[in-house]
Amino acid sequence: MSLGWEPLEAEDLDRLDAIQRVVHADLHEPRALLAEKRSLFPAGCRKLVGSAGMVGYALSHPWRLGCVPVLGAPLGPLPAWPDCLHMHDVAILPEGRGQGAAGIYAAHLRALARARGIDALACVSVYGTGPFWTRHGFAAASPQPAPGALRSYGAGAVYLTARLTA
Repeated sequence: MSLGWEPLEAEDLDRLDAIQRVVHADLHEPRALLAEKRSLFPAGCRKLVGSAGMVGYALSHPWRLGCVPVLGAPLGPLPAWPDCLHMHDVAILPEGRGQGAAGIYAAHLRALARARGIDALACVSVYGTGPFWTRHGFAAASPQPAPGALRSYGAGAVYLTARLTA
């Protein structure tokens, strides 16, 4: 199946929610919060489309390094002076995995960050995906945020960052 990332539109939110319920059954966020993330930073929100339709999505937004957005809570206004793009979620159904789509999205975020004068990416690794994101230039942040900051992401969550170079 040939896949490609496209802009995420408001009319895609029902499908996004359905994908989220499969990929993140234990970390499901209300549809209204997904809509908020998309409306706050459309440039960082994409859908993964193949011949069978939408098989994944990715959400990101400008943020502050070391500050972990609470999962399941509204973001509110974005920071006036962000120093990272926070990769909130990359969710791909099994039929869309293994084709390099997550790496392509990470490259998109790097270009988006550079175009905005931002020199870092950040994310929270869940479900033991840290080694996967390490292959895409992320590393466990040191120091890690306060223990309570990651609570909403479940056991084993790790805050990762990637510094961008010219």
